[in-house]
Amino acid sequence: MPTLLHRLPRLLLAAWLFTLGLAAWAQGAAGGTVVTTERVHAELLAYAPDGLAPGKPVWVGLQLAHQPGWHTYWKNSGDSGLPTQLQWTLPAGVTAGPIDWPLPKKIPIGTLANYGYEDTVLLPVPLAVAPSFQGPLFGSDVEVKLRADWLVCRQECIPEQGEFTLKLPAKGSTALHRQAFEAAFAARPRPLLKDPGGIIPRSTATIDGQALELRVQGLPVEARGQQLEFFPETAEVIETAGTWSQAWNGAVWTARVPLSAQRSASPQPLPVVLAAGRQGWRTELQVLGAWPAIAAPAAVSPALQEALRANSAATGAARPSGPGIGLLAALVGALLGGVVLNLMPCVFPILAIKVVGFAAHAHDRRRHRVAGWAYTAGVVVSFLALGALVLGLRAAGEQLGWGFQLQSPLVVAALAALFTLIALNLAGLFEVGSLLPSAVASLEVRHPVGNAFLSGVLAVAVASPCTAPFMGASLGLAVTLPAAQALLVFACLGLGMALPYLLASSVPAVARLLPRPGAWMDVFRKLMAFPMFATVAWLVWVLGQQSGIDGAGALLVLLVALSLLVWTLTLRGRARGALAAVAVAALAALAWTLGPQLTQLPPAQAARAEGDWQPWSQARVEQLVAAGQPVFVDFTAAWCVTCQVNKKTTLTHAGVLADLKQRNVALLRADWTRRDPAITAALGALGRSGVPVYVFYRKGSPPVVLSELLGVDEVRQAAAGL
Repeated sequence: MPTLLHRLPRLLLAAWLFTLGLAAWAQGAAGGTVVTTERVHAELLAYAPDGLAPGKPVWVGLQLAHQPGWHTYWKNSGDSGLPTQLQWTLPAGVTAGPIDWPLPKKIPIGTLANYGYEDTVLLPVPLAVAPSFQGPLFGSDVEVKLRADWLVCRQECIPEQGEFTLKLPAKGSTALHRQAFEAAFAARPRPLLKDPGGIIPRSTATIDGQALELRVQGLPVEARGQQLEFFPETAEVIETAGTWSQAWNGAVWTARVPLSAQRSASPQPLPVVLAAGRQGWRTELQVLGAWPAIAAPAAVSPALQEALRANSAATGAARPSGPGIGLLAALVGALLGGVVLNLMPCVFPILAIKVVGFAAHAHDRRRHRVAGWAYTAGVVVSFLALGALVLGLRAAGEQLGWGFQLQSPLVVAALAALFTLIALNLAGLFEVGSLLPSAVASLEVRHPVGNAFLSGVLAVAVASPCTAPFMGASLGLAVTLPAAQALLVFACLGLGMALPYLLASSVPAVARLLPRPGAWMDVFRKLMAFPMFATVAWLVWVLGQQSGIDGAGALLVLLVALSLLVWTLTLRGRARGALAAVAVAALAALAWTLGPQLTQLPPAQAARAEGDWQPWSQARVEQLVAAGQPVFVDFTAAWCVTCQVNKKTTLTHAGVLADLKQRNVALLRADWTRRDPAITAALGALGRSGVPVYVFYRKGSPPVVLSELLGVDEVRQAAAGL
C-alpha cells in the first residue's frame, strides 16, 4: 500500500502551487507606493520637474502621515527612539543622497524629550543622475525601490517597515507632488546668513564644566528677540529635557545648555539647528575647550554582564575565540537538544508520518536502513540550510532568532495549507497519484529515498520553532560564532533530532519490534489525519495572534476553498473539468480578495496587559529593578508550542502566582510572535536566540535564567531566593 512518504513530493507540489499564489500577491502588495499600518500611512513620492536627466533636480521622498498621538523621529531622536532609515535600490548611474531632514519639534514624554515629527511629514532625498546614465533599454520607465524602517511611538513604541516600488519616466516631467515637496523644502533649516564679505560670522560652543555656553551670530533679523528652540544634530551630547537658559545680546544669541551625563560623542565642530516657530536655521559651532570624559557605554548593565558570565559558565555558551570547551559544550548541547526535540509537542505530527513509514518497511531491512539515512540527511541538510539563512541575514544586518520563519504570516499560512493537504490525504479524500500525470507518479515511486529525505525536511519545518532543553545556549552561541563553527552546531542539532530514527532503521532488533503491515495501517492512517487537522487549528490560531481575527478567518476560508479544489480533482467525467475550473477561479478570487488580511496588523496590535502580566519593554525592566522591585520576564511567542504548554501548566498555576505576588514580583511578557528587534536584542544579550526564555531580575544581582521546560517547583524555588 502506498505510504504517506511516497506522496510527500506531490503534496509539497500542491501546497507550493497554493503558496505561489500568496507569494505573488505579497510581492505585488510589497511593490506598491503605499504601506498602511494602524499608526502610519507611508507613501513613496517623486518630484522631477525636468525629467530624469543629468544636472536636473530629481527628488524622491517618504511621506509619513501619523495617526493622532503617534510620532516618528528626526536624525537625532533625543532621549529615546530611532531615526527613520531608508535603503534605496536604484538603476546604474543614479545615486541617492542623504535625507534632507525637515525641521523637527520637541516632543516631551514624562521626564524625557524626543525630537521628531507628528501629523504628516515628507522626508525628501535628492537623486544624482550621472552623465553616463542611459535609461532603460526597453520602455520608458525607471524603477526606484525603497526599503524603509521607522519607529513609531506614542507611550509605547512599535518598529515598522515597508517595501516600496516607484516607476519614474526616463523622459518627461514628474511633478504631481510638487506642493508636498515645496512644503518640505520650506520646512528644512536654512544656512545662516553670511556677512557682506561672504563669511559666516564665527559662532562657538564653549565647554564650561558640565555645560555648553553657546554664542551664535548671523541669525536673521526676524529671529532676534525670540525664544529659540535648540536641536543638536549629534545624539547624546546634551540633556534633551534639561533646564537651560537663553538670551539676546544685540544680534548675538547666547544660551547655556547642560551636557548629558551619558554623553557618547565629542563633535568638533558641533552641528546644530535653531528654530523660531516654523522657521529654522542650521550652522556649525566651533567647540572651545576640552570635552569632559565620555561616559562608559550603557548598552549592557554590569548586572547583565555578570549574568552572562554566570550563564556562560553554567551552559558552556560563552563565545570562544576558537575551538575550545565552549564550542564543544555547544556541540554536545545541540546534539542532546536535537534528541529531546523529538519529544516537543510541535513534532508530534511528524512522529505519525514516521511511524507509518517505518511500519510499512519494517521487514525490508535494506529499504528501512536506506530510508533512515535519507531521513537523517533531510533533517541535517534542512538545519544547515536554516542555519546558513540565519547567518546570511546576520551578515546583512538583520536581527533574527531561531523560529524566525514562523514570524511570517505567509509562512504560517503556507504550512497550514500543506498540513491541510496531508490531513485530507490521510483521511482518504484523495490519492495524489490520481491528480498528477502517471509519468510523475511513477517517477516518484521509483525514488523512495527522495521521499524519506523530504519527510526529514518537513520534520525540520515544523520542529524548528520549538526550543528544547540544551538548545537555547547552543543556538545563542551559534549565531555569534564564525560561519563554519556555527554551521557545525546546526549540523549537530539536526543529527540529534534524526538520531532516534537512524538507530531504529539501522538496528534490526528495533525494526523487529515494529508491527507487521496489514489492514490496521489503513485505520491508523485515517486516525493520523486528526493530529494533522489539530496542527492546522494551531497554525490558524498562530496567524490569528499575528494578523487578528480577520486574518485567521481569511485563512480558514482559503483552506476551505483549497479543500474544495482537491475534492473536485477526485471526480470523474465531465463534472471534474467544470467543477475544477470553478474551484480554481474561486480560490484565485478569494486569494486576491482575502490575501491582504493574512499579513495585516490586527487593530489591537499594540502590546496589552494579560491578567497579572504587563507588556515588556527594556526600559520598564530597568525602571522596576532600579526602584527595588524584582521582575520576572516571559519571552514567548504564539507559534512556540512549548511556550504555550509552560503558560498553561506553570505560569497560570495558583501557587506560582501567589508566591510571585507575595514577593511583589512584577510580571512582564515579551511577545515575539511577530518580529520585534527589541526582543531579539534582549534575547541576544542573554545568550539566547529563541523562545521560550524565562528570566528573574533583581537589583544588585545578576539575572537568573530558568530552563526552557518550566516546572512549578523551579519557579517557586527561584522566587524564594529573591
